Amino acid sequence: MFNGILIEKDERGYRARSARLDEAQLPEGDVRVNVGYSTLNYKDGLAITGKGPVVRSFPMVPGIDLAGIVEHSGHAGFKPGDAVLLNGWGVGEKHWGGLAQKARLNGDWLIPLPAGMTGRQAMAVGTAGYTAMLAVIALEKNGVAPARGKVLVTGANGGVGSFAIAFLSRLGYQVVASTGRQEEAEHLKRLGAVEVIDRAQLSAPGRPLGKEQWAAAIDSVGSHTLANVCAGLQYQGTVAACGLAQGMDLPASVAPFILRGVTLAGVDSVMRPLADRLAAWDRIATLVDDGLINSVSREIGLGEVIETAGALMDGKIRGRIIVDVNR
Repeated sequence: MFNGILIEKDERGYRARSARLDEAQLPEGDVRVNVGYSTLNYKDGLAITGKGPVVRSFPMVPGIDLAGIVEHSGHAGFKPGDAVLLNGWGVGEKHWGGLAQKARLNGDWLIPLPAGMTGRQAMAVGTAGYTAMLAVIALEKNGVAPARGKVLVTGANGGVGSFAIAFLSRLGYQVVASTGRQEEAEHLKRLGAVEVIDRAQLSAPGRPLGKEQWAAAIDSVGSHTLANVCAGLQYQGTVAACGLAQGMDLPASVAPFILRGVTLAGVDSVMRPLADRLAAWDRIATLVDDGLINSVSREIGLGEVIETAGALMDGKIRGRIIVDVNR
């Protein structure tokens, strides 16, 4: 038996609870992992609170990230004792996830924990930081270098935004942070932002083309914000789009693309190929230290997850939540 968060839906309604689970209940998979740490992402918050149609089958253990030690393996790439991590692949949505003390998984979904990183550090980074690094790599592949000019990061106080600022700054870029929480401006500057702007400048309907302000951008907001970001990029600028906090729509004009040669680069983290995952995590391992981890995250125990998920959905959480599933 082991502890976990269980989401159920039946004639009594939709609910999440702390539960004692039996190993026999675990879904099919060729690798069984003793989970050490997981995280609480926005998608997990949607799943736990029921505020979004995230969960595809019931009952479900949420948690789109996990780090732990292999207990049993029928996969050629892993053996008992290996330290591993997982992001995405529908885990926590279609397959039982990381917010429990044990997980049984498809070994193809796992990657080795990067050398020099602890499981706790990896989960402080989690899908948010991994997505941020994929976005940074997308900018680099399109020729965006620090000398090109300032890089805008929207949704700056979220997990993706926080890590995007830190990674870009540590790579030598000048970062402009956009946030709706101006009281967090000093925190964002400590992460590496050279300028903080109010998200209201970008969140309302705008013109097809605006002043050329930024060489590139990482956007986790979507909707009017992404449209305005595209309109404000410099000639041959690039925006890496990886989120939809404001909405899934894109009320934009083709003008930035055909008049300024702007590139809109989509960033998916859920189904990313193994080579991309390894490359991103290897880069992350060179940029992350405990100082950064402590500035963007805090730790809770498994028993605090449901309450914290509610606070996350109410916009009361800054940065990353690490979950120690064994307390």
